Amino acid sequence: MTEADLAAVVAINEAGAPGVHPEPPDQLAAILRDSCIALVADIEGVVAGFCQVLPPGTGYRSVNYAWLGAHYDDFVYLDRVAVAPEHRGAGIGSQLYAEVERRTEATWFTLEVNLRPRNEGSLRFHARHGFVEVGQQETDYGARVSLMAKRLR
Repeated sequence: MTEADLAAVVAINEAGAPGVHPEPPDQLAAILRDSCIALVADIEGVVAGFCQVLPPGTGYRSVNYAWLGAHYDDFVYLDRVAVAPEHRGAGIGSQLYAEVERRTEATWFTLEVNLRPRNEGSLRFHARHGFVEVGQQETDYGARVSLMAKRLR
């Protein structure tokens, strides 16, 4: 992902709500700068999906990132992943996750999924990909989340 992809990323992110927390363009650009892995799925020159992954120790202010950072030392945190509505169900999410796993040397791949509002599709997706719940919490943005981790090494 580059800064040139941000307009498409913002649009896909907005279309992913409430499963993906809305962020203004400047915040998505800041997350991109802090990311250790930031990917777009390109289909015929069009951004079809994206993910942003943070290493430990950034200044990113997220209660979920902070919780996972307090419980894990050697991890990457998937801050967000989203696929454009017209490309959902085509395996793009699985491909993005496989590429994150290929690119990282971290022991743990971590993230959260909404329990309220419940994101049943995401819970099933993550269970299929080997993620397990390691905690739950109420967030400062009004959601209840399942904090999840997958051991990579």
